[in-house]
Amino acid sequence: MGVQSRIVLYAKNESEAVSAAQAAFARIDALEQIMSDYRPDSELSRLSDSAGGPAVRVSHDLFDVLMCAQGIAKASQGAFDVTSAPLIQLWRSARRTHNLPAATDLKKARQLTGWRKLKLDEAARTVTLQQKGMRLDLGGIGKGYACDQALRALRSRRVARALVEMGGDMALGEAPPGTSGWRVEIDQADETHRWRTLRNCGVSSSGDTQQFVGIGGKRYSHVVDPRTGLGLTDRIAVTVIAPNAMLSDALSTAISVLGSARGSQLASRYRGTSTYIRTASEERRPASASSSHPE
Repeated sequence: MGVQSRIVLYAKNESEAVSAAQAAFARIDALEQIMSDYRPDSELSRLSDSAGGPAVRVSHDLFDVLMCAQGIAKASQGAFDVTSAPLIQLWRSARRTHNLPAATDLKKARQLTGWRKLKLDEAARTVTLQQKGMRLDLGGIGKGYACDQALRALRSRRVARALVEMGGDMALGEAPPGTSGWRVEIDQADETHRWRTLRNCGVSSSGDTQQFVGIGGKRYSHVVDPRTGLGLTDRIAVTVIAPNAMLSDALSTAISVLGSARGSQLASRYRGTSTYIRTASEERRPASASSSHPE
């Protein structure tokens, strides 16, 4: 899915550690074959190839991710949208060439996107992409799900004290030995609150601090607003703590698009979720919804 994966774990002995890690990386590899849009033979790519045709029955993994994605798409009124692949491809090219996408290309790509054009049948576990040419991109949710599933694989091998990280997403298990949790640095100014001690949750960061392109004196983020088709230009960095990494991954992307006020409102709909938002025009500050995570 375009990033490296890392696992930190504590086990009774080296043999147990190696066996558990191998199982977790095997799970990540299996999900790469399902959800990567970089691989033309992945299940996701094959589903995109079926756009405009009949409903396609998909794996439990892919269906679960799409169900979550559609829920957040609806809650965010389209600020999160996994059908945005045509737009994302244009901006990937823009980052390589340092040229803005042509207006005609943006218009065509926007016509191929829209979360309402993605239909799910839960009873049949089928997916329909209603318009030919549509493509899916799970870059804002798939890595979080993979982290969750890798952690689950570790737990199935009786290794619960673990951390799985992919890009800006982490799934945290039980605390390391002799501690109350994993020490995680949060991007905010108040040094007394920079570090959180967390366990059994997901943590994700999104924004333009790492991935962006400067074109014509303007900075465009790799995060694309599905509603306009443009890379974000408002400077924002978002960190979300949620009950699982799939949710924190998707929410961090949606909040980046929505901005501070509306993003905090979205996060407040999800129990056990905390958000930390920094914008260029605001002081760094925490904006927390209900939280059950240990300090």
